[in-house]
Amino acid sequence: MAGFDLILFDCDGVLVDSEIIAAEVESKLLRDNGFDITAEDMCIRFAGMDWKSILLTIEQEADIPISAQLIDKSEKLLDAALARRVKIIEGVRYALSKLTEQRCICSNSSSPRLDMMLIKVGLKPYFQGHIYSAKDLGPDRTKPKPDIYLHGAKQFGVDPSRCLVVEDSIHGVHAARAAGMRVIGFTGGGHTYPTHADRLTDAGAETVISRMVELPQMVDALKSFNELV
Repeated sequence: MAGFDLILFDCDGVLVDSEIIAAEVESKLLRDNGFDITAEDMCIRFAGMDWKSILLTIEQEADIPISAQLIDKSEKLLDAALARRVKIIEGVRYALSKLTEQRCICSNSSSPRLDMMLIKVGLKPYFQGHIYSAKDLGPDRTKPKPDIYLHGAKQFGVDPSRCLVVEDSIHGVHAARAAGMRVIGFTGGGHTYPTHADRLTDAGAETVISRMVELPQMVDALKSFNELV
């Protein structure tokens, strides 16, 4: 049977334009603690990763001890910044209104942060409670591990091969592909960079769109391709 039984959306950088805000907050914290990195480099290297994993990577790479207090400080600063500044990705409401498949959100962000952002931009009702955080699954189960996408499919009783993921980060694409799902890459967030689309394709995205209004047509195109093969 052609088509998809479930579309799984990443949240940050796909539904809400939050990745650039996180990159700005986190890069400043890192610079203040001795690691020189720009917001753009944060987006290129770490978009899609949770803050704890980013800190562990930097600590190993640069041999700079990272204070545990930095995790809590970042969370508070970022929550405040997101509450003030986060906006919906343009075209999301149109795309969701046109898609007929079941849908859910699978994110590395915490459930309270997801709730705050989705309420702020008015998207929470579109997902009818099917909003899942990798942090709720237990320690060390965030993307690029596939756990959250497998969890999302399990909630609907859908085989991963019948799932389509919309992702903006290479770490998220790796997670979806490891889960056995197909992926559309998205580069329409404020954190995009010149090689973004190529990197998503290299990570395993079948195709990449830069505007969310293109999503329904792209989903239909992938369905049609399925029918032909």
